[in-house]
Amino acid sequence: MDQVKAMKVFVRIYERSSFTLAADDLNLPRATLTHTLNQFEAWLGTRLLERSTRRVRPTLDGEAYYPRCVQLLAELEEAELAFRTVQPQGRLRVDMHGTLAGHFVIPRLGQFMQGYPQIELAISEADHFVDLIAEGVDCVLRAGHLGDSSLVARRVASLRQVTCASPEYLARHGQPHCLGDLAEHRAVNYVSRTGNRLYPFEFVRDGQVRQVHIDGALSVFGAEIYSASALAGLGIIQCPHYHVAEALAQGRLREILSDTPPPAMPVSVVYPHSRHLSPRVRVFVDWLAQVFAEAE
Repeated sequence: MDQVKAMKVFVRIYERSSFTLAADDLNLPRATLTHTLNQFEAWLGTRLLERSTRRVRPTLDGEAYYPRCVQLLAELEEAELAFRTVQPQGRLRVDMHGTLAGHFVIPRLGQFMQGYPQIELAISEADHFVDLIAEGVDCVLRAGHLGDSSLVARRVASLRQVTCASPEYLARHGQPHCLGDLAEHRAVNYVSRTGNRLYPFEFVRDGQVRQVHIDGALSVFGAEIYSASALAGLGIIQCPHYHVAEALAQGRLREILSDTPPPAMPVSVVYPHSRHLSPRVRVFVDWLAQVFAEAE
């Protein structure tokens, strides 16, 4: 029995809670995974996973054994890379915000792929909160403040933000000159992807962040819809400057209240603790940090 292969099979089935999904990830027949796991459990003398027709879940021994397997496999891979002087290899699943990816990452992705030709990238753009372990994702690129402390997050950028509106909107409602003027204005509200919470409008004044409520009849989720709503004259928005830079340069949007700008938006790469030693994740995160550093 190949013990290392068996550990990889167990770890992937554990994370995906499915033999079928794990088989797809490992590019192996489902029957091979079943046979390998059965052999592995017999060799260990304990049952690691409970199987039923509906789901797969770990036993108490499986729960205890999983983190040890993850650590051992990561250390083994790193040791092999150090002594064999080979590049990181294998499949790397990444999820990104579409606008971030399209503006900063995808245009330069060819450089990464040339530098690490043995890494197979699978990039997705999810419209929901990604459960990294359950969905088999290695890391995600996210903008905004993060709330899940069970994940490892590395900040790679702080993006300048602007408050803006269309010339047509400003012609109808007037140009605000101070935060108090916003009481007479209308907002396009942005809805959080993790619930129905509206993101507040924030302004930095005298080094302090101040939240201001702006009435608005329109709420949206999605960066493209958000900026399109401002372009259509439907209200005021706040967003990263890069996303509306062309519209600002063309005069289709105008920055307002530039003396009290929004706070910068953090951009982070997030990955589970169980992935933090993976050479594939490490080189990709380092590359992303370089991409954003050179873009600033």
